[in-house]
Amino acid sequence: MRSLSSLGFCLVLSLSGATAWAETVVPLKGQSSQQVQLDINDCHNVANSTTTAPPVAGGRVRGAAVGAAAGAVGAEVRGRQHDEVYDRVDDDVKQDYRQNRAKETAAAGAVVGGAHQRQERRQQRRTNETNSASAYTSCLQGKGYQVTP
Repeated sequence: MRSLSSLGFCLVLSLSGATAWAETVVPLKGQSSQQVQLDINDCHNVANSTTTAPPVAGGRVRGAAVGAAAGAVGAEVRGRQHDEVYDRVDDDVKQDYRQNRAKETAAAGAVVGGAHQRQERRQQRRTNETNSASAYTSCLQGKGYQVTP
């Protein structure tokens, strides 16, 4: 009876980032077990080098800026709804009110911006993992292997 390596079957567990995928790699050109291992390592390196975009950054800052602007404008609008009283209020008091509302909404904007940033990073990580797995499979197929998930 022939051993598994002489049959040319190889089960590979590849790790790319935090994701692992298991595949059956079948040499179609009579590659030796040493050549199979070299090709797997080479394709694994190719797959790890296929990141698409830099990490997403600045979500909290953008959210805070948008929140601050919205808070200041909202405070001005609310003040203008009471024109006869608002016109009699000192400009420093109006400014303090707008700044306080801007601070409150900036904090909320930072929270929302941070949540959006985390969501974008998760999506980017999934895309990178998919691209990496695809690059790995394509590389092995190009070297003369049948790859089955």
